[in-house]
Amino acid sequence: MSRIGKKPIEIPEGVKIEISDREIKVTGPKGELKQAMHPEIKVEVKDNLVLVAPRAELSKRGRGLWGLYRALISNMVEGVSKGFEKKLEIEGVGFKANVDGEYLVLNLGFTNPIKIKKIDGVDFLVEKNLITVSGANKERVGHIAALIRIQKKAEPYKGKGIKYQGEKIRRKEGKKVVASSK
Repeated sequence: MSRIGKKPIEIPEGVKIEISDREIKVTGPKGELKQAMHPEIKVEVKDNLVLVAPRAELSKRGRGLWGLYRALISNMVEGVSKGFEKKLEIEGVGFKANVDGEYLVLNLGFTNPIKIKKIDGVDFLVEKNLITVSGANKERVGHIAALIRIQKKAEPYKGKGIKYQGEKIRRKEGKKVVASSK
């Protein structure tokens, strides 16, 4: 039995859920999200709660999908009501970022600036050395944040680069000069 799959999902005010045979659509103040459903999983709405269950007897695949789809639907409900955001810090002399229309432009010490195109439903906000990626879809927000971070990961010697806010960089010691005694 799936411990996560058994938990019901509360529907906050202002969020509307529509269920068809193969798709679930969640609409709220922050937008609209759709998710294709697997045939082994059934979803129903009762008394302002969303219940997820397997259709037939539990197969190994059905058990795994049960918890997965419950988590996906929960993230959709939270995304359209509150939204998700990831914050990244830029550290380094001359490293900067700015928003130019549909692009986030990163100057990270390379010859040319790096341009990252905004995808549907994701917004960028830049304040000094802090980049905020926000949106209703948790997967897209995390993907874009990871794409930004991988452009110049924080290195372990001086900590220069891009890191998530609150991320601890494990620092290394530099080379030590060996004193020669004659």
